[in-house]
Amino acid sequence: MKTYQTEQIRNIALLGNTGSGKTSLAESMMFEGKVIERKGTIEGKNTVSDYTEIEQQNQRSIFSTLLYTEFNNSKLNIIDTPGSDDFVGAVISSMYPADLLVMVINAQYGVEVGTEIFNRHAERLHKPMILAINQLDHDKANFDATLDSLKQTFGNKVILVQYPVATGAAFDSFIDVITMKMYKFKGDTGIREELPIPDSEMDKANELHNALIEAAAENDESLMEKFFEQGLLTEDEMRSGISKGIASRSIMPVFCLSAAKNIGTKRLMDFIINVGPNPTLSPVLKNNNEKPIICDASAPTSLFIFKSTVEPHIGEISYFRVMSGKVTEGMDLTNANNSTKERLSQLFVVAGKNRNKVSELVAGDIGATVKLKNSKTNHTLCGPGLDFTFDPMEFPDPKFRTAVKPKNEAEVEKLGELLNRAHQEDPTILVEHSKELRQIIISGQGEFHLNILKWQLTNLHKLEIEYIAPRIPYRETITKVAQADYRHKKQSGGAGQFGEVHLVIEPYVEGAPDPVKYKVNGKEINLSIRGKEEIDLEWGGKLVFYNCIVGGAIDARFMPAILKGIMEKMEQGPLTGSYARDIRVAVYDGKMHPVDSNEISFKLAGRNAFKNAFKEAGPKIMEPIYDVEVLVPADRMGDVMSDLQNRRAIIMGMGSVKGFEVINAKVPLAELNRYSTALSSLTSGRATYTMKFASYEQVPADVQEKLLKAYQEQEEEE
Repeated sequence: MKTYQTEQIRNIALLGNTGSGKTSLAESMMFEGKVIERKGTIEGKNTVSDYTEIEQQNQRSIFSTLLYTEFNNSKLNIIDTPGSDDFVGAVISSMYPADLLVMVINAQYGVEVGTEIFNRHAERLHKPMILAINQLDHDKANFDATLDSLKQTFGNKVILVQYPVATGAAFDSFIDVITMKMYKFKGDTGIREELPIPDSEMDKANELHNALIEAAAENDESLMEKFFEQGLLTEDEMRSGISKGIASRSIMPVFCLSAAKNIGTKRLMDFIINVGPNPTLSPVLKNNNEKPIICDASAPTSLFIFKSTVEPHIGEISYFRVMSGKVTEGMDLTNANNSTKERLSQLFVVAGKNRNKVSELVAGDIGATVKLKNSKTNHTLCGPGLDFTFDPMEFPDPKFRTAVKPKNEAEVEKLGELLNRAHQEDPTILVEHSKELRQIIISGQGEFHLNILKWQLTNLHKLEIEYIAPRIPYRETITKVAQADYRHKKQSGGAGQFGEVHLVIEPYVEGAPDPVKYKVNGKEINLSIRGKEEIDLEWGGKLVFYNCIVGGAIDARFMPAILKGIMEKMEQGPLTGSYARDIRVAVYDGKMHPVDSNEISFKLAGRNAFKNAFKEAGPKIMEPIYDVEVLVPADRMGDVMSDLQNRRAIIMGMGSVKGFEVINAKVPLAELNRYSTALSSLTSGRATYTMKFASYEQVPADVQEKLLKAYQEQEEEE
């Protein structure tokens, strides 16, 4: 394969809801570029893109796939992305190296929830986008309704470049209002005729042509002046104006397709190459030193790794975009994230599982290499004289969590290694070895997302695992003052154990003055503070420990042991074994023995005194509350609201955005288990949500009673 120069390269990512036809479009593009001799189909399980066993089983894209085709003396890098929100991480990582996004719309359904989700990320990254209405040959295709939904979502940015003469089984031609021609296709061969626009369509075509000219002129002052003077623009001038409008996201041109029949693919590729941005026209990126990095093949070399995978018989494959300069086979680079050296022993251009060796890749191109030692997703590699990193990709917070364990306990270490590798390949899979919950917790974007992980562990790595309900990280605290004392005494021949501790506990309140005296059960306790330790707890909140011992009742050397005993009970609270927080403890009296007192005695006395006081101090269990935003079609709003209220949600507000209703609520984490599955069931997969930790709040009395009972039963079993 020849080396394409920066100006000859186009980088696109295909986005769209599941079932919109992205993989079929990619297949047609490769067929048009003669990278493949015949088109595969999803049903035939022989497409270049969805080549893994799990994708073929599910008949949908699950991973992003890098592809390429050659067309009109240009190289078109294509990234086919999953359509499910569960795999949004793969979509985001595909947007980063792309200069243009093609949003594929199913003509049966118009804008779907996936369309809105992916557009939000595109807006955040300020990525240019064009719209391709696909499956216009389907019996239920509705071009006008689909166009209306696009205008409702994207507003006046939506500009028709093409429209179909007919839809459904009769779809074999469309009018192009840039070239002002009708393109008519023969079957599914992709062969087309260029015909004059029929008289019956001329008025509509002229109206749309003028609207397109006006939209193009708005993006260039000189074009606007010419448009006002002459009322028209040449085709080249239109392309220039449209190109600038696309780059600024002020124009989103609409194209007509049947990817399965290869209708419209070639014209779309013409447009991308003639009008779409090449890498030199993309926004200039800044490195961590805030210096702009120009996409220039003559500049020093830098590249960014946007994806890493491990494939059988090959090992780790790193996919990268050349950000500046050029890379050559055997080149030595430095990983700017960890200062290690890497050699690019082999370079490939990639079409699915097919990797073709090349000797060099220039700025703006996308390729792959294998077996890098210390370089992962989000890492920057630099040539001599450079030492900077590009900002890492940002991924959404997880919204589904589960605990996982191997069926064979001896394989815990293997599970840990494989989960760590899974996170490297998919950063939206988060892994936590929770000391608090005594579980391995994995989090992802949905139940299907983590079920795919389970399939991989079971089928590819032969590791049998099971998912179990994750424990909830409750917190325990108190609501009032309480006093307790405890004497630990043990005699078993020889030296014994003796320690007695008197203490008072109360809720910690930020900014409250140090205590001077307490009145507990009619008894007044005066304090003389000798020492104070304020401990910021790892799990949130504080413990404030006061040494108020006078007269040598307890030797100062035993105070750390008392604090250690209290901390042990803070780590395993008296109510449910959860972490305790936000408590002040004053040790004001006690007794010791000249021979039998030691550190273990006072640790046990302090722990038990604290435990007894805690139970008398109006103890409360606190639960994690999450801010949840649900994006839902209006016709399913009532069902979703009702379900949230059944989950103890507090509705904080409602609104609407681009054809969808938005519900904002605060929901206990305990009620969000499997919520993604329930929401999908309620809305036929048309809704989505995000969740983010908000705060800890007290659980209702009935819930607390159930938790206490369950913990008591658990302790009795153990």
